[in-house]
Amino acid sequence: MTGHFQKHFNSSLPYSVYPADNVRELEQRAVSELGLSLYQLMERAGQAAFHRARQFYPTTRRWLVLCGHGNNGGDGYVVARLARQLGIQVTLVAVEHNGPLPPEAQQARDAWVRTGGEIQGVNTEFAGDIELIIDGLLGIGLRAAPREPYASLIQAANQHPAPILSLDIPSGLNADTGHADGAVIQAQHTQTFIACKPGQLTGYARDVVGTLHCDELGLSHWLKKQNAPIARLDASLLNTWLHPRRPCSHKGDNGRLILIGGDHGMAGAIRMAGEAALRSGAGLVRVLTHIEHIAPLLTSCPEMMVQALTKASLEAALDWADVIVIGPGLGQTAWARQAVQQLQRFDKPMLWDADALNLLAQSPSVNQHRILTPHPGEAARLLNCSVAEIELDRIKAVKKLQQKYGGVVVLKGAGTLIASEKKVSVADVGNPGMGTGGMGDVLSGIIGGLLAQKLPLYDAACSGCVVHGAAADEIAEEFGERGMLATDLFAVIRHYVNAKMA
Repeated sequence: MTGHFQKHFNSSLPYSVYPADNVRELEQRAVSELGLSLYQLMERAGQAAFHRARQFYPTTRRWLVLCGHGNNGGDGYVVARLARQLGIQVTLVAVEHNGPLPPEAQQARDAWVRTGGEIQGVNTEFAGDIELIIDGLLGIGLRAAPREPYASLIQAANQHPAPILSLDIPSGLNADTGHADGAVIQAQHTQTFIACKPGQLTGYARDVVGTLHCDELGLSHWLKKQNAPIARLDASLLNTWLHPRRPCSHKGDNGRLILIGGDHGMAGAIRMAGEAALRSGAGLVRVLTHIEHIAPLLTSCPEMMVQALTKASLEAALDWADVIVIGPGLGQTAWARQAVQQLQRFDKPMLWDADALNLLAQSPSVNQHRILTPHPGEAARLLNCSVAEIELDRIKAVKKLQQKYGGVVVLKGAGTLIASEKKVSVADVGNPGMGTGGMGDVLSGIIGGLLAQKLPLYDAACSGCVVHGAAADEIAEEFGERGMLATDLFAVIRHYVNAKMA
């Protein structure tokens, strides 16, 4: 295994993800069960953030700390005190309200003042020589757009040239949804505490969180005993899904997969899905497409079997196949509709993508043997809503899709989500270079290939998303994001599906 490849198997982030209310519940339970105080946890949080700031900005000597009127601000007071004690020049700007601070935040504020620290008002102009900004304005409890003076402070911080380290979450970002209703901090680093939150891993979060770090505040052993409602996935988990093959296994053992698609002018989509399935380890791959595409597909990938899609050929294929993938380049003509109708009686594992999803939106059905892989536009059609509504709360959307259509749903995008009836995961892989034609077709092929190798629906969806995103991350790290092609992933996919042996 190359060192380059090895990087994608290492992560310092925990795999448990908790919404904000669950984190607050964890805090209270930890206090009760472990004999801690909330102020002790705040001290640990401030120390973790301070050490993170020193790790990435060790030479900075002039810090600006922004403190809100809540426990996030309390963390900020702790950071400010520790920095001042080290001889760093700290300017602390605090938002004042008529009501009292939470008790722990008040303790942290008092400790800051006792060390001689001063508190500046919100109208303080940010000095040009500030080298680092600590964002402790708004925490994980935010549910609406930041009001004044928070909005103005966020805008001023974003306009300042100094890098920003956010405490727990960038101020203005919803910790549960990854959506921002108004002004939001553009952080270079975010130091979160106890657990990752879903809103740090999906949606708009990818634009504002920067590099995410998590400190479990000394609760790691205790947290392992808890049941997290959401799982974070990355390449280090591939060995839990993908195991070495038996020495005597043969192509029949590795699955018979049918791919249906490739309307006139769209042969590339079904060709990419087919090769991705082969690269993922499917034993036998047969493509049913327009007759005009047979020769080009066989020429470009002779390992595929290719036939014209007719009612008769599909009937025969359904008897032969272990798994069906339908959708890449399918179109919505009568030719496509006939294929979709024939699949309604298929009770083996399936994956529906692209125009198969658009046709499903027109005639909804429930199928527990099916994986759906919509992007936000397709998801909006499936739920008869707007794309903005999907992106407003992606976790809510993926759950609604699963409830309406059954099976497993993969909601693609920044922080791809995977949902079954009982589980939700977020694939913490991928990069903006994947925003190009054909990436979804490759994902469909990968998941289809893993389904053919007898992985359960949910495991195939999770591992397929991780293989897809991790392969793209490796390509981006070596060559850059811009200019990445979907077919670039073919050379790397097999690294990740063979993770155990690498």
